[in-house]
Amino acid sequence: MTFANPMLRGAAALVLALAATPVAAQNHLGTISFPNSGTRAAQAPFLRGVLLLHSFEYEDAARAFREAQRIDPGFALAYWGEALTHTHPVWNEQALDTARAILARLGPTAEARRAKAKTARERAWLETVEVLYGEGGKERRDTLYSAALERLATAYPADDEAKTFYALSLLGLSQGVRNVPTYMRAGAIAQDVFLRNPKHPGAAHYVIHAFDDAVHAPLGLRAARAYAKIAPDADHAQHMTSHIFLGLGMWDETVAANEAASTGVEQDRTKWGPGHYTAWLGYGLLQQGRLAEAQALLETVRPNLGDPPRPPRRAYLLAMRAHHLVSSERWDDPATRWELDAGGLGPLTPSMDAFALGFAALRRGDRAEAERWLRELETRGRAPDAKIRYGGSARVPGILLQELRALLRLEDGARDEGLALLRDAAATEDGLPLEFGPPDVVKPTHELLGEVLLGLGEPAEAQREFQRALQVAPGRALSLRGLARAAAAAGDQETAARARADLARVWRRADAEVRRVVTKS
Repeated sequence: MTFANPMLRGAAALVLALAATPVAAQNHLGTISFPNSGTRAAQAPFLRGVLLLHSFEYEDAARAFREAQRIDPGFALAYWGEALTHTHPVWNEQALDTARAILARLGPTAEARRAKAKTARERAWLETVEVLYGEGGKERRDTLYSAALERLATAYPADDEAKTFYALSLLGLSQGVRNVPTYMRAGAIAQDVFLRNPKHPGAAHYVIHAFDDAVHAPLGLRAARAYAKIAPDADHAQHMTSHIFLGLGMWDETVAANEAASTGVEQDRTKWGPGHYTAWLGYGLLQQGRLAEAQALLETVRPNLGDPPRPPRRAYLLAMRAHHLVSSERWDDPATRWELDAGGLGPLTPSMDAFALGFAALRRGDRAEAERWLRELETRGRAPDAKIRYGGSARVPGILLQELRALLRLEDGARDEGLALLRDAAATEDGLPLEFGPPDVVKPTHELLGEVLLGLGEPAEAQREFQRALQVAPGRALSLRGLARAAAAAGDQETAARARADLARVWRRADAEVRRVVTKS
């Protein structure tokens, strides 16, 4: 891009030099180029803010942009950046009033703010947030925002920032639900930037988000292996790599990534609370068969809910307990007796928890307790919910309810009815949007159906169910164990041997009691 004004040419050259080496390398957040007309002194905090924005470190990014504003009060893009920290497209979150207040500090009206943008390109950047925080509902504004970024990227084809923010806007168009064709478009755009600049944090990050389901995860593996090294100072970058690793059943890498992310947030492990990183860490440990460590993690995070207890942390603790009970198969675990508050959290994680407690009760032979949790699950599934967390589905509580009801009918000897309920639940689960991360259907229905069929003496049919479960969740330990047992019982020794080998690899660091299961499968 050529600037007619010699002052702007100098500023652009300076920014290019800063972004290429000292600023990006010094902060360990990645490498970008973002020519602008801000003062020389404002460049370092501004670029740091953009780099942090690309790694979803929103609070730190906002502080950096405010520092750039302090140094250069008329720097329009510094206000653009701070306003953008209050929209989180992938998470379907937006603080509209807060963002509007930030823009108002630059100027009282859109016209006044536009007058402070010193180049046509900067006016185009400012226009993107004007429409994002303009009139209308969130879905409409998100659509207009994405269209404005597309125009910007078309007008300035060498601007990788326009391309990466456009890719991110596409990920947000479906309001937190994965729309595969749109995600593939976003991934292709981000991948193009990543191949051109393999140290661009946003490009690597958005490639991962676009491809982090089990079907498309191989497309994001290169970015996943790179992102933590691109931005070692960003805790979210350490975690994000596991979106791909988990989708591929790479449990060692999943655990390492979330240990690093959790340590980055709080080095004192005794203060770790239930959250996104610790929930993924716990799930990874369970898949590895490191049950003692998973138990210790659950007990560590339990008291660290905040004062007063924060709703997101309470929700994560419910989900962590649910996965722990189901994956450890410790049906009388002390965690079953914890009194946890599920109030005000909506239907999703409370339903996961109620199912797991009912499932554990049924497995230890406590029919009355299982029925009590069935009734609780019915209540929780109807709980009002202003927002299902991003990536989640409002149909999950109904699937979990149907699974537990099916198991109770099977206990009553109603084989056909129980199997019909499970097959119907499996079909509903198959119809959900592609999922990432630890499954909301905490006992995946195909895995459960496989276990039931194997117990009913139908190994060939059970084998098919386990194979389907592994397509959705590669490397999941209980599905591998089930496949090994079902294939052996069905006489398919080649598949059984392969499943045992895969399970042995997954459980190579497992507790001794867990590793012994491989030899019995």
